[in-house]
Amino acid sequence: MIPISKPWLRENEKRAADEVLESGILAQGPRVAEFERAFAEYIGVKHGIAASNGTTALHIALLAHGIGAGDEVITTAFTFIASVNAILYTGATPRLIDIDASYNLDASQIKAAITPRTRAIMPVHLFGQPCDMRDIMDIARRHNLVVIEDACQAHGAQFQETRVGTFGTGCFSFYATKNMTTGEGGMITTDDDRVASRARLLINHGMRVRYHHETLGYNFRLTEIAAAIGIEQLKRLDAFNARRAETAAYYDEHLANVRGLELPRVMAQRSHVYHQYTLRVLPAFPLTRDELAAALNARGIGTGIYYPIPVHQQAAVGEYAWTKCSLPRAEECAAQVLALPVHPLVTNDERAYIAQTICEIAG
Repeated sequence: MIPISKPWLRENEKRAADEVLESGILAQGPRVAEFERAFAEYIGVKHGIAASNGTTALHIALLAHGIGAGDEVITTAFTFIASVNAILYTGATPRLIDIDASYNLDASQIKAAITPRTRAIMPVHLFGQPCDMRDIMDIARRHNLVVIEDACQAHGAQFQETRVGTFGTGCFSFYATKNMTTGEGGMITTDDDRVASRARLLINHGMRVRYHHETLGYNFRLTEIAAAIGIEQLKRLDAFNARRAETAAYYDEHLANVRGLELPRVMAQRSHVYHQYTLRVLPAFPLTRDELAAALNARGIGTGIYYPIPVHQQAAVGEYAWTKCSLPRAEECAAQVLALPVHPLVTNDERAYIAQTICEIAG
């Protein structure tokens, strides 16, 4: 089976993890600090604050900006539920808008969603393609809104040659399937000294001086082993992304004429790092999305559906009034999207087999 995702770990990562074990310092040590510095430098900001995962990074970023009960945060319904859960954890209310052709939130709908309670916008750079950060930042400045970038799938992606995670406060995930991994892990990126200081406080039990707790905090720290792996993965991130883009370009070329498939659309002034290569299976295709996924799986090709249910239709949040909305594009895409293997370990022969198989199925 060609897997839909697979982390690329080599001897360097294993050696780095072993060195941590040999040191006996497994938490709150020098590797975390080194990883924070290296990731901040790569993104292009002053501060990197390591967290236990991408969800806790989002949660802490919101709290560090003072967002809580009574506030509203504008975001997308077409995302992993962690984006919305992080807002709910603070006591704030998500205000969902629909998506555009890139699967990202439609920036043209933001203005209509702003109310007197709106405090922030959370763009999600879905599948590795940046949102329209020019329009989003312009709206945020004019309405005095905070921007929390959910860049958990977009390590190294750029809008107008500027990396995501630098426009507002950035949040990244290093889960096993991401473009780079620490197993589990996250990072907050910011140029704001106050936000960075507050985030560090909240991640570590509200403590700057050992056993002196200034505020209610959390245990959202990253481990030394995870940071050691992250340092090595970051060194190869650009190469990982280049290989993903190469495989995506191959699919673009060899699936371009397949009737009933809508291939990923890369919008102007954006670089896509292809956390996922997501296409849409339209009614003109001979099979439904689920039938195509089953046919590919039967031929040894893994696929993924990201995401089959928009956030506002999830049972976990069904009790909330803000879910009573119609978001037709997000709902339509949820029924049609299908992701193909695009990770760096997909070989040339494997991607050729995948494209050829889809063409054969399409007739």
